Amino acid sequence: MHITKRSSEMKRSTRRFFIGGMMSSLSVLTYAHEGHDQMMQTQMNRSEQSSTVMDHSLRSSQIKSVQSKTAVQHQQHDHRREHGGQIYQATTLESAWTIDDHGRGSASTELKTWVGTDENKIFVKAHVEKAESKQADTEAKVLYSRNIADFWDVQAGVRYQYQSEQQQDQNQWSAVFGLHGLAPYFFETDAYVYAGQDQRWQLSLETSRDFLFTQKLIAQPYLNADIVLSDQSKYARKSGLAKLQTGIQMRYEISKKVMPFIDVAYAYSKGVKQTEWQTASQHEKGGLYGAGLTLKF
Repeated sequence: MHITKRSSEMKRSTRRFFIGGMMSSLSVLTYAHEGHDQMMQTQMNRSEQSSTVMDHSLRSSQIKSVQSKTAVQHQQHDHRREHGGQIYQATTLESAWTIDDHGRGSASTELKTWVGTDENKIFVKAHVEKAESKQADTEAKVLYSRNIADFWDVQAGVRYQYQSEQQQDQNQWSAVFGLHGLAPYFFETDAYVYAGQDQRWQLSLETSRDFLFTQKLIAQPYLNADIVLSDQSKYARKSGLAKLQTGIQMRYEISKKVMPFIDVAYAYSKGVKQTEWQTASQHEKGGLYGAGLTLKF
């Protein structure tokens, strides 16, 4: 009976040992599994961080590449064509025959041409006029024009004049400075100051505006005035308002390049001073009636 009792105790001890071993093994396995999960999570986090860094680096390199290409294209692109850098050209040729109240006729031809950009231009203007039984008088100007504001250019250059009736000093040169542009209410305006030899100082003003009756029939009132500030030359003109011509030109635009016109105007001339080389003259005034043709290229 004592043997039987001890045998039972050994069985219980063996069971306890076995169950304890099993619990220890499970604990070890659980701990190992958790360690493995933590290791895997750490590796996954490191992999994600590495992937994020690589994506960021790749994206940065792509952005830099795009910026570099954009910069190259920006340098190669000619921005002058987007900011008034194109070169333009326009030419106007006008010929007319005019008769005054006394029946005296004269023929005139005027050329205006310019070439350049919106900001910088070169103007060439020439005027030739020949009265009946007289030689032709010529005037030519070369001007540099620089845009300084909307619709306004400042101009500077030289003027040449050939006075056929003068026995001496037929060729005259003057410096020119002035403004060219569009005044309020769409008056196209040229205002110049001339400075020449023998203390010749002169102002000139030309202004005009178009009024449309139809798309082809257009009336153009105009005003041209010359003011002599000073003149000590051999063939001096009287100081003050030396010449004035104001009138209306009515043109019909067959096309934008061919435009016949008629002209009715009032003209005033103050005359010249008495000098050793000329006799003083009185002022003249009266009507002018003309017709002509304007060509544009």
